[in-house]
Amino acid sequence: MERESMEFDVLIVGAGPAGLSAAIRLKQQANEAGQELEVCVVEKGSEVGAHILSGAVIEPRALNELIPDWKALGAPLNTPATRDDVYLLRSETAASKLPNFAVPKTMHNHGNYIVSVGNLCRWLAEQAEALEVNVFPGFPAAEIIYGEKGEVQGVITGDMGIGADGQQKDSFTPGMELRAKYTLFSEGVRGHLGKRLIEKFKLDEGKDAQHYGIGIKELWDIDPAKHEQGLVVHGSGWPLPSDTGGGFFLYHDENNQVEVGLIVDLSYSNPHLSPFDEFQRLKHHPVIKQYLEGGKRISYGARAITKGGYNCLPKMTFPGGLLIGCDAGTLNFSKIKGVHTAMKSGMVAAEAVFEALKGGDEGGKELTSYTDKWEASWAYAELKTSRNFGPAMHKFGTFLGGAFNFIDQNIFGGKLPITLHDTKPDHEMLKPASECKKIDYPKPDGKLSFDKLSSVFLSNAVHEEDQPVHLRLKDPELPIRENLPKYDEPAQRYCPAGVYEVVEDDAGQPRFQINFSNCVHCKTCDIKDPAQNIIWVTPEGGGGPNYPNM
Repeated sequence: MERESMEFDVLIVGAGPAGLSAAIRLKQQANEAGQELEVCVVEKGSEVGAHILSGAVIEPRALNELIPDWKALGAPLNTPATRDDVYLLRSETAASKLPNFAVPKTMHNHGNYIVSVGNLCRWLAEQAEALEVNVFPGFPAAEIIYGEKGEVQGVITGDMGIGADGQQKDSFTPGMELRAKYTLFSEGVRGHLGKRLIEKFKLDEGKDAQHYGIGIKELWDIDPAKHEQGLVVHGSGWPLPSDTGGGFFLYHDENNQVEVGLIVDLSYSNPHLSPFDEFQRLKHHPVIKQYLEGGKRISYGARAITKGGYNCLPKMTFPGGLLIGCDAGTLNFSKIKGVHTAMKSGMVAAEAVFEALKGGDEGGKELTSYTDKWEASWAYAELKTSRNFGPAMHKFGTFLGGAFNFIDQNIFGGKLPITLHDTKPDHEMLKPASECKKIDYPKPDGKLSFDKLSSVFLSNAVHEEDQPVHLRLKDPELPIRENLPKYDEPAQRYCPAGVYEVVEDDAGQPRFQINFSNCVHCKTCDIKDPAQNIIWVTPEGGGGPNYPNM
């Protein structure tokens, strides 16, 4: 197939915090040096920010370095964190509020801001465009272009107008070849191209298995009398089982809005567990209910979180490109924050790439200088001091793991002379359904708790119906043949959007049904499927959720 082709100096895949920070820093350096530099950012969402979902309380350190006058330029950081409340939920009604001294220092939020990361990315895109970065939303990077020596030379964007039968429709438009001297992959968690690059170049060799969580979030308008702008609430415990890691957040943003959510570690073992339904239960706890009761839910979304941290960081360089941000797993789970570290990884990448190009580099090389610069950065040092946080929670559980982390972080500053490891991947953790207790989830009341379909409606997820399913099965028969009898097909429950169902066919036999148009692009299925049979790929451009203010 003949495709149109465009060439750039640097191509960036994904308009999240890492990718946009890289683009801005590249152009800043080029302008300072008086050099021409063509930089392009492609984004699969219908607009920048459409697919961005995060808590979020952010640490402004990287933003201060990237754009020191961000306040004057109107960055959407309008709500300083004023107070931290941390709870241990002991039962469906009981809770203990932890004294400030007992909370790991990494969870203190003085100097941080409650934000919509989607709105932050929209603003960062404006700053990038003002520097003449080419930002192309609605163009998913579908394939990687390799050169004769196996080096990355760019990407091919997804074809438009392919029918569900795989045939070209009248509206068919082939994807474009976007070529560059260097390509930075910042697709976010479990990037489908990043995943291929890690496998092809063995970037995770010698590293602990990567670990993930699923974060489910809602945005609420609440009674002004119950709103305390700047309040940050975190907690753990009920309703999650004692052997399942995770915790909740509730942030009081501006305009009488709160952001409430639950993070569930995807290392859980009971296939009957449903993260979505655990979240719906959580909202009935008095600690959460006191704020939400009488309010109105206005948005919903879900996203996987790369939370393995330092021990799981892959090699981030390969011929022709770099992995940055959550594509590499730079989130600091001990802080429940990843925006500042993702931004810093993008900024460091930009400095390594520009240094090479300024010296006359024609591209295609492996920029090992990035590794040196990254390992010399404060972001890398921060991840290193937090290296035991996740493994401690996995090995010892919420209570003993929390005690270990208090000692490690508050007393030793993350410098204990030991490193804990957690080497078993999340998808191998499920036990057979017959060995696990079934969970009887209460029906939603329509006031605090809701069903999946009404929730997906609030995510504004839209996909062209007549297109190939973007959730590919290596073996279409495996879900019914193996996952159903052994695990009661857990995709029915780990998916927070009702994409997967087991239904009866005309003969009364079970059939695995994929409702791909519901997909909110959280990638949980690609991570948690015990057979690793589901492969998430990009759908037609612009498809997926359209998150406002999330």
